[in-house]
Amino acid sequence: MTDMIRASELVKRYGQVTALDGLDLIVPEGTVLGLLGPNGAGKTTAVRIFTTLLEPDSGFAEVAGVDVGSNPAGVRERIGLSGQYAAVDEHLTGYENLDMVGRLYRLGRRRSRARARELLERFALADAGDRPVKTYSGGMRRRLDLAAALVAQPAVLFLDEPTTGLDPRGRIDMWDVIRELVGGGTTLLLTTQYLEEADRLADDIVVIDRGQVIAQGSADELKAKVGGERVELVVETPSDVSLARPLLVELAVGEVVIDEQTRRLTAPVSGGASALMAALRRLDASGVTVLDVGLRRPTLDDVFLTLTGRATGSGAAATTAEPGYPGVEHINRVEEPAR
Repeated sequence: MTDMIRASELVKRYGQVTALDGLDLIVPEGTVLGLLGPNGAGKTTAVRIFTTLLEPDSGFAEVAGVDVGSNPAGVRERIGLSGQYAAVDEHLTGYENLDMVGRLYRLGRRRSRARARELLERFALADAGDRPVKTYSGGMRRRLDLAAALVAQPAVLFLDEPTTGLDPRGRIDMWDVIRELVGGGTTLLLTTQYLEEADRLADDIVVIDRGQVIAQGSADELKAKVGGERVELVVETPSDVSLARPLLVELAVGEVVIDEQTRRLTAPVSGGASALMAALRRLDASGVTVLDVGLRRPTLDDVFLTLTGRATGSGAAATTAEPGYPGVEHINRVEEPAR
């Protein structure tokens, strides 16, 4: 199987901040790699390097067999990018946006127009296709942005947090589109902070933190690293949290995680249902009021907490901060004119 995305020892610094610190990645053809990590881990910086928006300080990157450093125009011919924010012209209609991208790709007038209508239909935007984008909802803009990334039918697609801001229905619809693309042979690198998204879509997951790979494997393999089951409960009052914590610590085989805001306690246990029953007996005897309780397998959230000490949405320290995209994310799609 051909490797469509490769990186070796990628390093990128912003002044005293090291965003990438020797990153290695391989993505085989027709697969989905989920690139996950806390805020500031280096995900967007990696995508910007692969899509030629940023040059690394050192290391090697290749996309679809083309060296990112020596032939950026060749890379741009082969990829699509949908960044964290919808990069569409709000003064143009949805149709005009897609037609413009097709013209920039030099598809020709007839093909650009036909492709624009085809994609509007595919992304359920046909009825709004002739309206200015400034009248679109956030979800509609996100769908149009992804459609623009697909105008030239790229072999490799980079999606940087593509479902941010979408409602649950819109997120599920986007997942269906992504599955269809991969089923057709597209290779995809996906960054996301929605762990369910990675769980459902990614063939392989790479977890990065502070610019380095700290874990890699399928969702099930990463969950196996955490191991065991969890007793998870929600109690009625903050004082119940204080009472419940030491009782769970006695039963737990790892750290008890507490969310003070929601009064949720999670304890890794062994013994499954017997551990759950033991916990309930102790809580009842101590007068703790339990509003909700359950036994569950570890999730990717547990993986993040174990590997990084914080969840994906947690703010990273200043030493790991990375800048976002420039104003126009789709600039990488356009082949540089000859000079």
